[in-house]
Amino acid sequence: MTTRRAFLRQLGIAPATLPFLTGLPSFAAGSENSGRKQRLIVMFSPNGTLPTDFWPKVVNSKMEFGSILNPLNPFKNQTLIIKGLSNLVKGDGDGHMRGMSCLLTGARLHPGNIQGGSHTPAGWASSISIDQEIKNFLQKNSATRTRFGSLEVGVAVPDRADPWTRMSYAGSNQPLAPLDDPYQMLQKLYGQSKDKQTYASILDELGADLNKVSKKLSSEDNALLKQHIQLVADMEREMMAAAKAGKLVHPEPELDPNIEITNDNTPKLARMQIDLLVNAMANDMTRVGTLQFMRSVGQARMRWLGIEEGHHSLSHEPDKNKAAQDKLKKINIWFAQQLAYLAGKLKATAEPDGNGNMLDNTTIVWVNELGKGNSHTLHNIPCVVIGGGSGFKMNRLVNLPKGTPHNRFLISLANSYGHDISSFGEKHLSTMGALNLS
Repeated sequence: MTTRRAFLRQLGIAPATLPFLTGLPSFAAGSENSGRKQRLIVMFSPNGTLPTDFWPKVVNSKMEFGSILNPLNPFKNQTLIIKGLSNLVKGDGDGHMRGMSCLLTGARLHPGNIQGGSHTPAGWASSISIDQEIKNFLQKNSATRTRFGSLEVGVAVPDRADPWTRMSYAGSNQPLAPLDDPYQMLQKLYGQSKDKQTYASILDELGADLNKVSKKLSSEDNALLKQHIQLVADMEREMMAAAKAGKLVHPEPELDPNIEITNDNTPKLARMQIDLLVNAMANDMTRVGTLQFMRSVGQARMRWLGIEEGHHSLSHEPDKNKAAQDKLKKINIWFAQQLAYLAGKLKATAEPDGNGNMLDNTTIVWVNELGKGNSHTLHNIPCVVIGGGSGFKMNRLVNLPKGTPHNRFLISLANSYGHDISSFGEKHLSTMGALNLS
């Protein structure tokens, strides 16, 4: 059977044209089998948290957020907090390196020559990360395949490449760099839209050529060709309708062209990046995304919060340094506010089919490479899950046995997308399988 994509290739349409054409409703991935669009966003913030202010309390069987998670109160009914996860991956690299590059891979770092603050030097992660594992699973199915597969979005990520700056991996020794310039992200997402008039012209010529060929074919081939001619006509009609409707289910966002990529503009840049990520998902350009704030061991100076010291330096201060603890609390609350903004944007965006909002079908996972900054512990690493995409039982705090391998959560996450794996990352850390979160 000749597929529509193969048919277009046989007609000599340029490869650059295919992503746009296949994005039309007639060619959309899964248009024949549309259903619930499960999405995943992994958000990262660095340098550990403040356990006393982070972990919720349970009062009269109800979860109550402390100061850090307070911005998430509007989404409490769709929030799951998992306590007790530990990154037990051993091997080369310091705590920050393994905390960052083993966070989503659950696998060791390769030996290498990148020296951290302690321990032995290391290289890149030795396995794929869970976001890319889920992306690959979705991309194999025409019903869930999207144009990009995944988007790696960054906010104030420094222009360098090492295990402290990479959490997503396409495979062993294949780190994926987050794109932290919203103007470049806008071009990546919507740059081709300016070529639509060219595509319309191609379709005009294509329709005329097909009509000419029809006179020289057998009746059987002619019947098939008529279907293709009708397809071209449908595509032209869809293109015209799309132009009238703003060309996208959700119009391309307008960015303020005057925002410089500087540290002090981080709050504005963060909102721009979140808006672009949500817009891309609303237009079904991707169903998997990562949102990385800064980097592990990052020294962002959050002057918009009245903080001049670097984040990493503050995280090393002892618990008795109240001034430092207050500043760290402000920083972590700010990250929670960005998560709340992301969840709010998804909740405010209706699904194109009118069946609920995007948060109902999206799983956001907020993670950190350390459980506590000044101890560099990889135990009790923060894990906040928001949204209805996973099918997990929400509005609760789950207390796991101390030292539960975080690999088990990664397996659970994959399983929630229908990806039936029983092991992920280090096999010996996956022997007990997925967590029971339903």
